[in-house]
Order: sequence, then C-alpha cells, then structure tokens
Amino acid sequence: MDRVQLKALTPDFDWDIYLDAQGFAGLQTFNVTEPEFYQEVDRLIQSESLDDWKTYLRWHLVHAWAPYLSMNFQQENFDFYSHTLRGVTAMEPRWKRCVRWVDRDLGEALGQVFVAKTFGPDVKARTVKMTREIEAAMEDDLKDLPWMGPETKQQALDKLHSIVNKIGYPDKWRDYSSLEIVRGDFAGNVRRSAIFESKRELAKIGKPVDRGEWGMTPPTVNAYYDSQMNDINFPAGVLQPPLFDPKMDDAPNYGNTGGTIGHELTHGFDDEGRQFDAKGNLRESRWRSRPRKF
Repeated sequence: MDRVQLKALTPDFDWDIYLDAQGFAGLQTFNVTEPEFYQEVDRLIQSESLDDWKTYLRWHLVHAWAPYLSMNFQQENFDFYSHTLRGVTAMEPRWKRCVRWVDRDLGEALGQVFVAKTFGPDVKARTVKMTREIEAAMEDDLKDLPWMGPETKQQALDKLHSIVNKIGYPDKWRDYSSLEIVRGDFAGNVRRSAIFESKRELAKIGKPVDRGEWGMTPPTVNAYYDSQMNDINFPAGVLQPPLFDPKMDDAPNYGNTGGTIGHELTHGFDDEGRQFDAKGNLRESRWRSRPRKF
C-alpha cells in the first residue's frame, strides 16, 4: 500500500507521527500483510476509552518487563506463565538466564569471546574442508539421479556450486559501539539493547541485502539453510565436542557433523520428500526433509 491507502485503512491512527518518531518520515510504500488486523485495531481505537487504553498498555508494559525487574516481579511472572500454564517446576538459575540474554542482546560480542576460546583457525579449516567434501559428494549424487532430467540436473548443480558456506562466525563482526551498557542498570541495558536492534533492523530498509549477515549467534548449538540467500550456516557452537571433536579422527566427525551438513544441503533441493519411480508410483525420497537435529 502507499501512504494514502494506509491512512485510509486506519484513519484513527496517526501514521505521520509514528513514522516520524521512527525516523522514517519519508517512507511511502508499506507491506500490509494483514489489513483486517489493522482495521480491527482502528475500530478499537474508536470504541475503547483513553483510560482503558492506558490501563491495557500499562499492564502489557509491566508484563513484558517483569523478567528484568526485581525478584517479586520475576516470581509472579514465573508462577503464572511458566508454572501454572506450562507446568515448569522451578525458575532457571540466574546464570543461565543471564547467558541467554547476553547471547540474545550482544550475541556477536559474546561470540568473539566464545570463538577465541573454542574455535581456532585450524578447527575452522577442518570444518570448511569437510563441508566442501560433502558438497562434492552431493554433486556426484546429483549427477547419478535417475529421476532428474539433464536440464534440471544442471540447474541443481548450478545452485549447489553457488551455495555460500558460513562456518563458525561472521566475516565481519557487528559493531556495538553505539550501545551503552551500564553496570547496575540491567533493565535499562535490556531496553537500550532492544532499541539498538530495532534501529539496526529498520536501517536496512531501502538498502542492499547484507549477504554476510547471520541469523544465529556463534555460540548457538544449531545450523540452518537459508533459501533466500542460498547459504548454509554452522555456528561455532554446533562445531564442538561431542558433535565435532578436532581431537578425534575424521570418521565420527563426518558421521555426526557431516550428516548435519548433508541435512542442511538437502533443504535447498528436496524439501518436500516426494518423488516418483519409473512407473509413476509415488515413493518417499531418500532426501526427505527431517526435523532439525537440535
């Protein structure tokens, strides 16, 4: 939608004030994926009193920030949302929560320390070599597939050859120099971190895609294939013992992490798990998509 259409959709919400506050006063094009949602919000703006809106928003503010406030807020929040609704018996130790929040808000700063201690250049070189060898094996497999025609095979090989391998950590670390972290102001640090990340995301609008950006932090124990970027991503966290152990020989590492690399590669080629035999009968693919390992 353009700006005129957006205003017509929600006449009681002042988009000019909102966008100006966000630093996007000149933005003219909007991807409104759920128009009915915005229409309902506009209806509620008209039908509910200002006092009710203030109460509603005040409650949501306290609820959202409860995990970062004093223990009485944390305990009340845990007792209902974790214990009553989900059956969790005890709150995580503070150190675990702190590590998780630091990874969320300062993931690449934490990642630099993690990589320096656990993922040296020799380990990265071994995992890069393993990834390339598995891609070479997949190339041989693609060439031998009986159910794929020559033109389709060439397209598949072109895609395989253009996959970008992101191993361990980003080539360029995120710059957190504009983010102020204050000792003794935990909630303030969380708030400033959220504002920092919001501005970082909004600053992407109208600019070329950063193909070097990662969707996971280096300490994360997981891996993924990005279909829009055509890259596979293996953070340093998943390239640790017992999943990948540089002190062991290649066999167990290829059997474990190598299998994960193959799994992520196949997401770019057969993510439905269906193929037909020579007689036209549906049979399950040996490349069938499986749930993520981690």
